[in-house]
Amino acid sequence: MLREILPFVVTAPAMVYAGLTYYCGRSFFGSRKALPDFTPPVSILKPVKGMDGESFENFSSFCRQEYPEYQIVFAVASTTDPVISVIREVVAAFPEVDIELVIDGGIHGANYKVCNLMHARAKARHPFLIVCDSDIRVRPTYLREVMAPFADPEVGLVTSLYRTSGVQGAGCAIEALGFSCEMVPNVMAAVKLEGLSFALGASMAVRQSALDKIGGFEALVDYLADDYQLGNMIHRAGFKLELSPHFVESIMKGSESVSEVLVRQLRWGRTMRVSRPGGYLASGITLPFPGALLALLVSGFSAAGFAAAALLYAVRSLCCLGYSRTYVKDRLLPGWLWLLPVRDAFSFGVWALSLVGNRVLWRGHLFQLNRGGKIVEIG
Repeated sequence: MLREILPFVVTAPAMVYAGLTYYCGRSFFGSRKALPDFTPPVSILKPVKGMDGESFENFSSFCRQEYPEYQIVFAVASTTDPVISVIREVVAAFPEVDIELVIDGGIHGANYKVCNLMHARAKARHPFLIVCDSDIRVRPTYLREVMAPFADPEVGLVTSLYRTSGVQGAGCAIEALGFSCEMVPNVMAAVKLEGLSFALGASMAVRQSALDKIGGFEALVDYLADDYQLGNMIHRAGFKLELSPHFVESIMKGSESVSEVLVRQLRWGRTMRVSRPGGYLASGITLPFPGALLALLVSGFSAAGFAAAALLYAVRSLCCLGYSRTYVKDRLLPGWLWLLPVRDAFSFGVWALSLVGNRVLWRGHLFQLNRGGKIVEIG
């Protein structure tokens, strides 16, 4: 009797969590309110290094905003960076947009992206800032959507969810599925159960007075997870954080190998482990792949074990389909649904590897990751 019941017991946490995240998503996306008409002047800071997939179109999307007054500041560290020529093409293509290019190789800490942000902020002319990754593309209403919550003077930061709608090959699909089937559901659960206390690096809008209160970008310059730290520090400083329900698009570099995706995911995993050690360790309980595998093992690969694993993946597939089709709207599922168990096995491997080791590779540089999330370059 125990062997018949135990497989369903070990899969229960992952099944319950999948259902919980779907409920949280329905609660969040189903309660959208009309945006207030609040359009203060804003400076968009774009720290850039090297070329991303479709860089010109990514940058151009920020120049097509239906917004009264904004500035774009690109920050590059080296005069030989090939992305400079693309930025100059953008400047020429959009002469009506206030665009500035800052080239400054000054190093103020281990996080070179934050160094670029420090240089860019020095040129910002407006009371609100937006930090966006270089591989992000937005629609023309983006600025209106992310700036509207600042009508509440207690809001210090607004961050955005992100997705990838177009993928080329299994490597890209594995990462893109992680956005709609893991990252967004996990954020929904965190927001519903704990409240928002962190930011997502794809898009972060911040009130300059809130940034000043935590010590500016200088306070982040030795952290790897500068996005998490920015949101968390502003939250602890007493400001409200808001999550925009409007997605930005993460554009991938064509077809990526699984090994490239693994390096990036491992960096994120180890970063979250040191930033939220207890939560990251506990998250292993809700991972579906080890639950399904454990069901087979404890049942001795009996019919009950396979039934429990099948039930788990039926529930998970339905929840992921709901997220992909209804909430995230990334068009990945059902076409890539067959890859979901592979993605889950990949996630479990990343989670396990992230529990050990303190080295991360980031844009060609090797870093030692220390307690609390600070980094030291070692190669």
